[in-house]
Amino acid sequence: MKKLMAILCVVFATIQFTSAQTGSGFGVKGGLNYSSSGNYTSSIGENIEHSDKNVGFNIGVFGKFGTKIYLKHEVVYSQTNQSYNQDDFKIKKVDSPVLLGVKLIGPLSIFAGPSFHYILNAKLNDIEADGRNSRDITVGLNVGFAFNINRIGIDLRYSQGLDPYELEFRTSNGSNIVTIDSKPEQLILNISYKL
Repeated sequence: MKKLMAILCVVFATIQFTSAQTGSGFGVKGGLNYSSSGNYTSSIGENIEHSDKNVGFNIGVFGKFGTKIYLKHEVVYSQTNQSYNQDDFKIKKVDSPVLLGVKLIGPLSIFAGPSFHYILNAKLNDIEADGRNSRDITVGLNVGFAFNINRIGIDLRYSQGLDPYELEFRTSNGSNIVTIDSKPEQLILNISYKL
């Protein structure tokens, strides 16, 4: 009985200790992206359904408002690197997720919400994408869970682009046009620090 009481006291103290980060505030965040894009099609007949998934990174800021139910807005610079056989596909973009979260128990919460993507630069083997499509805003969806201890948070999320978003690349001699559906599918691991 004494062991059970001691365990309950430790669990209760841990829940109280880790609840400190759940309030409103601003902070910085960063992490790793494990990403994939859609179809790769070339005018010479090559077709690849999905890219090899590769690791990228992200870094940004956030504002969090609320306690039990919260709204979290992030502005994040993100870079992803993928490959289609011998071709390297790189995207640099700004993501802006708007997440609604619910605290479940102690330090654990779940969240979901839309994410807006603005592509800054897209390259296939150092060739930039043609046309205005390389600068458009697209929409995605984020779903995940977070674990917060004091000022430090860790979250794992799945992000899926909702809009079809094709980019075109012309090879150096201009004879081949490559089209990539760059609608992202990502698994993202972040660490955050509330200031």
